[in-house]
Amino acid sequence: MNISDSARLTYDFMTAKDAQLLFELDQDSEVMRYINGGEQTSMQEIREIFIPRLESYADLSKGWGMWKVSIKPDNDTAGHLSSSEQFLGWILVRPLDFFSESPQWNNLELGWRFKQSAWGKGIATEAAQAVMEAVTGIEHVHYISAIALEENISSIKIMKKLGMRFLKKAMHYDPLGDSELVYYQKEIKPMPQIR
Repeated sequence: MNISDSARLTYDFMTAKDAQLLFELDQDSEVMRYINGGEQTSMQEIREIFIPRLESYADLSKGWGMWKVSIKPDNDTAGHLSSSEQFLGWILVRPLDFFSESPQWNNLELGWRFKQSAWGKGIATEAAQAVMEAVTGIEHVHYISAIALEENISSIKIMKKLGMRFLKKAMHYDPLGDSELVYYQKEIKPMPQIR
């Protein structure tokens, strides 16, 4: 699967080769505020926890994984920005509850993390919309969901802009730690009726 460029952005499938970009993004305590209270991620954690975790659900044919979001170089900046400077953040795609005993294969979770320089400009919404449109074209996808801490108002605004509605507030169980989160969801196509 490829994701076409949107108005301002380009998209590439992330792999272990992107460890440095993942590390740099996680060094901003404000970026990490609603992830883990603002703690920076070490390169050891990126290599030993986050890359293997990503590889466990990555499936390019389905669009599952993390999509690197970069700013399109314009004529003024073409050739002048390094890949690190062009990189703004990522959009995550995987079945909801993937790390539980009952993943929801027909319900894809979208997640996102962006540099502060991208905040307040509609970048995350543009990127999430582009990724959502690409991955929901697959036949078995009936829902798209997102989760966040209730205090993460900015992420919740993005969920609403994507057409998601509040579903519930509940415990989210994950090997990295359980949290009480709000769930938002959008129906892509109705589930077939069993007769």
